[in-house]
Amino acid sequence: MPNIDAAAPAGPAGFNALGAAGAEAGLLACCASPVFAREVAARRPYRDLAALESAVEAAVLGLPWPEVLTALAAHPRIGEPPRDGGAASGAGGREASWSRREQSGAAGADPAVLAALAEGNRAYEARFGHIYLVRAAGLTAGEMLDRLRARLRNDEETERDVVRAELAGIARLRVARLLEDPEGTA
Repeated sequence: MPNIDAAAPAGPAGFNALGAAGAEAGLLACCASPVFAREVAARRPYRDLAALESAVEAAVLGLPWPEVLTALAAHPRIGEPPRDGGAASGAGGREASWSRREQSGAAGADPAVLAALAEGNRAYEARFGHIYLVRAAGLTAGEMLDRLRARLRNDEETERDVVRAELAGIARLRVARLLEDPEGTA
């Protein structure tokens, strides 16, 4: 992703000062739905991080399902590295770096757990038609696997609600990172 604005300070003031294209580019690293990025950028200015996080959550939860699928396409499978370094999302290295950090609980996990995650990913995709998404930050590989297995019992409508909530949680986490480091160097 291109540098969104080398002169922008961190925090809400810096985000509010960005041009529309710069704000949208940063937001695409948080959630790869162009509809989401446009909506959140258009609601500026934000008085603080909490207001921005609230807008991020509302925007994600309100996305039509095809836009959720667009956002999911930018996420790697749990337990696997980013498929294209994040380039498909337009977020480049930032999204890929954040995904690696968020899934660090799977790094060095027991090979049997990783194999079970891979098998679970395949079963989930066959059942629901998209990748398994979980807000992985702070979770161990075993916890991610337990959640995957539990969610395989959901009906489609329930699972769509869970996916939106997980996507919103990830986007909230990432927007906080975006405000900490608007140049994407962290």
